[in-house]
Amino acid sequence: MSILQSQDPAVFASIQSEEVRQRSGLELIASENYTSRAVMEACGSVLTNKYAEGYPGRRYYGGCVHVDTAESIAIDRAKQLFGTEAVNVQPHSGSQANTAVYLSCLEHGDKVLGLDLAHGGHLTHGMHLNVSGILYDFVSYGVDPETHRLDLDQVSRLAKEHQPKLIVAGASAYPREIPHEEFAQIAEDVGAKLFVDMAHYAGLVAAGVHHNPVECADFVTTTTHKTLRGPRGGMVLCKEEYAKSINRSVFPGLQGGPLMHIIAGKAICFGEALTDDFKAYGQQVVDNARTLADSLISGGVTLVSGGTDNHLMLVNVFASLGIGGRTAEEILDRCGITTNKNMLPFDQRKPNDPSGVRIGTPALTSRGMGSDEMKSVGNWIVSALKNPEDEALHQSIQQDVNALCEQFPVPADQ
Repeated sequence: MSILQSQDPAVFASIQSEEVRQRSGLELIASENYTSRAVMEACGSVLTNKYAEGYPGRRYYGGCVHVDTAESIAIDRAKQLFGTEAVNVQPHSGSQANTAVYLSCLEHGDKVLGLDLAHGGHLTHGMHLNVSGILYDFVSYGVDPETHRLDLDQVSRLAKEHQPKLIVAGASAYPREIPHEEFAQIAEDVGAKLFVDMAHYAGLVAAGVHHNPVECADFVTTTTHKTLRGPRGGMVLCKEEYAKSINRSVFPGLQGGPLMHIIAGKAICFGEALTDDFKAYGQQVVDNARTLADSLISGGVTLVSGGTDNHLMLVNVFASLGIGGRTAEEILDRCGITTNKNMLPFDQRKPNDPSGVRIGTPALTSRGMGSDEMKSVGNWIVSALKNPEDEALHQSIQQDVNALCEQFPVPADQ
């Protein structure tokens, strides 16, 4: 019996149940992934006991010599991985990282251009209830109503009209590659700084299968989970000239003591991402997404923009099958397939039951699944959604899902 099981059986049972769910089901939420056993070990290490306000060599607490080493490793590896001049690995989340960028270069009420949440943006790109939308004057750009691809003519027009101090590129639900260099040119044309939030596709950048925004942006942020396969957290990459302002914005601007156990996990994650195996993984994520997208399209399902260039796709279940996103999510959940309902561009339905679901391949790729498995998954999704009331079919699909998962264990079990 484990110590946790003995001391707190209720929490232990919850964790065990979640472990079973992750092992026995197909995780298709685009923002989720599996970490390695090494990352998990670091995140559960004695580093969780240590306060370390400040930065390596400049702490406000004693006894930081060893956590300084861990954070320095994370910094050096992040610089090598993304070719950045400066990096802050302390943000607790991607949202914290994004807010740190805003604090470093904006004043209250400054004009900012960001992607509309309903068109694939993120809460921190100016949503009115988020701190970004509360503190700053955001103007939203979107996608073309016909192609559902970013409308760069609109971005350029809005930039010239509103003269923003900062332009935000990047997305949380956009299935195509972000044209960073074109955003950089628009920013240059109006004298704005460019900030790229690559949280969703940072692993693809690290693997060399997507363009690296560090080459043309003033600021870049990312989470360290998602396609990077690390612990839950964030970081900021920037030019050296902005490093001091970013560091001040993170600490003491937004946070106190950093999570040193998570930073150690980030260091391990970056080390893993520097390997050839990870480069192959990143390419397989994209290949799997395209195969899965083709399978869904062949089944008569409509995808936003007609496909994908990255790790995710948006399925218009309402237009294709006449069901809402919440219903689709629930049907697939009964089959052992986890997705999330998602708003689509120009969606006329409500956010709690939108027209779409978002599907991604990072987690299944981490389990070692490939093209053949993606075709099977696509067929199961289409079959389940076309037969929303067929409980026997859903149970049969769940059994097939369980059998597939037994063949492809999660990374921590490999």
